[in-house]
Amino acid sequence: MPIELTVGGVANGGWCVARHEGRVVFVRHALPGERVLAEITEETARFLRADAVEILEPSPDRVTPPCPFSGPGRCGGCDWQHASLDAQRRLKADVVAEQLQRLAGIDWKVLVEEVPGAPDGLGWRTRVRFAADRDGSAGLRRHRSHDIEHIGHCPIAHPAVEEIGVEALTWRGAASVEAVASSGGGRAVIIEPRPHRAAAVPDVDASVLLDEGKRGTRALSGQASLVERVGGRDFRVTASGFWQVHPGAAATLLDAVLDFGQPEEGEWALDLYCGAGLFAAGLAEAVGPGGAVLGIESEAQAVQDARWNLRDLPQARVERGRVEEALDRLEIERADLVVADPPRAGLGRPVVDRVATLDAPRIVYVSCDPATMARDIAWFAPYGYRLAGLRAFDQYPMTHHVECVALLVKESI
Repeated sequence: MPIELTVGGVANGGWCVARHEGRVVFVRHALPGERVLAEITEETARFLRADAVEILEPSPDRVTPPCPFSGPGRCGGCDWQHASLDAQRRLKADVVAEQLQRLAGIDWKVLVEEVPGAPDGLGWRTRVRFAADRDGSAGLRRHRSHDIEHIGHCPIAHPAVEEIGVEALTWRGAASVEAVASSGGGRAVIIEPRPHRAAAVPDVDASVLLDEGKRGTRALSGQASLVERVGGRDFRVTASGFWQVHPGAAATLLDAVLDFGQPEEGEWALDLYCGAGLFAAGLAEAVGPGGAVLGIESEAQAVQDARWNLRDLPQARVERGRVEEALDRLEIERADLVVADPPRAGLGRPVVDRVATLDAPRIVYVSCDPATMARDIAWFAPYGYRLAGLRAFDQYPMTHHVECVALLVKESI
């Protein structure tokens, strides 16, 4: 039976916070200040989760969702389809500020900036992973569920992804199908087969790769890699590898990293979790032949891509390994500048402790999770690092995700 709630502020993860009979309720499909009827979707000993199924008093920030598959019990890919773009960015700013205050004790005014390439917040996602049912019909997962929402189209998918037409095709024997479109004009689909099943491949205008689990991916047709263009440089990226999914994100982040890091001719810089070498390339061009850049990356194919992408920059090299292990193995004891772009889990205490020993005057931290970023910033503080700059970017419109670039500077303690 629905319960009536008055919705409070936003929480990390696309929820708003309400209270019911003394218990915290995390509510989706609501906005701060609204009065709603909500259905409980999950109950734990400490809190409830709920969906707002009827809006009794709407927020002035509420809009009609542009996607017909959005809403309670529907596709789980977007959190904020029902909020204006301005409101989405304010909500994300509130989350980043709250995490910094709560986890790092830092009061910071946060502004979430638009990323060029999707002025209406739609048509930006250049990589979409579809789930396939046993009949081979593709769709997207519902929120916190294995159930599939069969969609006719995805409004946040890039037009080149939609042109592949995954949703309209039959993928017998597939567990998932990932569609990718690159800025260089290439397209690929990556098929994950069901256990002990051979996946049938429909006719598509794209390279086709088979996900073979621990053995990686194998090209069934076309090229195994795509080309991404940033400024005047091309990057080879394995189709199944990591690259920013918003078409304007790579250039935006590179500019922000170089602006905060201020690499100078002759300096020694580290690019941790370097992926295909985007930041390492920019750093190497800045430090010049008299400087040096070391990229560290654990994923084997990304290392191969990065070495290829940096082949014309002899001052840059890439080593494979976990960050703390590689720093120890290579006996890295100092750096003029450290750039780190870890996965969602953040750096973690062992990496923070090891990076702090390098005594770098500047650390530029790129993060897709404000909670782990704030936690790691707090762990850097006893080593004399303070937050000196922060930019937040709306790389994922319609979702709760936000990308941050933070500058930490070393002060005497």
